[in-house]
Amino acid sequence: MALFSFLSKKDKEVLDNGLDKTKTSIFDKISRAISGKSKIDDEILDNIEEALISADVGVNTTIKIIERLEKRIARDKYVSSDELHNIINQEIVALLSEQPQSGTSFENLPSNPYIILVVGVNGVGKTTTIGKLANRFKQAGKKVFLGAADTFRAAAIDQLMIWGQRVDVPVIKHKMGADPASVVFDTLSSAKANNAEVVIIDTAGRLHNKVNLMNELTKIRNVVSKIFPDIKPEVLLVLDGSTGQNAYEQARQFSQATNVTALAITKLDGTARGGVVIGISDQMQIPVKYIGLGEGIDDIQVFDKEEFVKSLFDKN
Repeated sequence: MALFSFLSKKDKEVLDNGLDKTKTSIFDKISRAISGKSKIDDEILDNIEEALISADVGVNTTIKIIERLEKRIARDKYVSSDELHNIINQEIVALLSEQPQSGTSFENLPSNPYIILVVGVNGVGKTTTIGKLANRFKQAGKKVFLGAADTFRAAAIDQLMIWGQRVDVPVIKHKMGADPASVVFDTLSSAKANNAEVVIIDTAGRLHNKVNLMNELTKIRNVVSKIFPDIKPEVLLVLDGSTGQNAYEQARQFSQATNVTALAITKLDGTARGGVVIGISDQMQIPVKYIGLGEGIDDIQVFDKEEFVKSLFDKN
């Protein structure tokens, strides 16, 4: 288990509550699998496999987990069913520890300023995620600027302005149809002049056309390099966790179209498919940095793999 967690007591409570549907689904299936059993056998492993796949952990990742459990059982010779949840917990954390780690908290930033370019399809909660992140960074004492560079939708600009007012952070915008790169230039120029520590930019980075997506983000990166030549911006892909394996497919397609550096997975509170976070973390080789667990302004947090898995599989 982790020696240190970035999550506060409140965040852990939000995590437990937000994953309740997924946890209940997995627990019900595993509990039925081990009922009346004195030790773990092939039938139990088959039922665990079914439980993980039904929680949208994904077939490939589930197979890895089952193989780890089989090796653990063979090594330890005898493992009781009472120990099962703890063993699953340990083996999934060990699996995720082999993947790239985010190393992010709201207090300790990877660069100054920390520049985040946000991409994602409509409906995943992209602009809402930006507003919630801005709130959490501000709560951590950071000076935050927002840029409304999704200029192809008036609603996107209006929504970001509402979030800016709600969180009380500046939003730089142009009129609808303006060049997104020019919005980014003005946002970064203002951020630099005002010593902002976090700059979050809403882009029109949707996968309607891979070439357009690459060209747009290339232009934006060029603007970043002119104003902050030593900083590589984060490209944060927002995914809707309630869509299960569709979220994984979006992550795969976006990573083929552009250099996604981090993931935010939203809407985990309303679904029994929260296992998709484990599958995406394992399969994509792109760190999950943030997870959304509710409608409240504070219901987004840094992804802590140990706490996430513990919340799902620790029966206590």
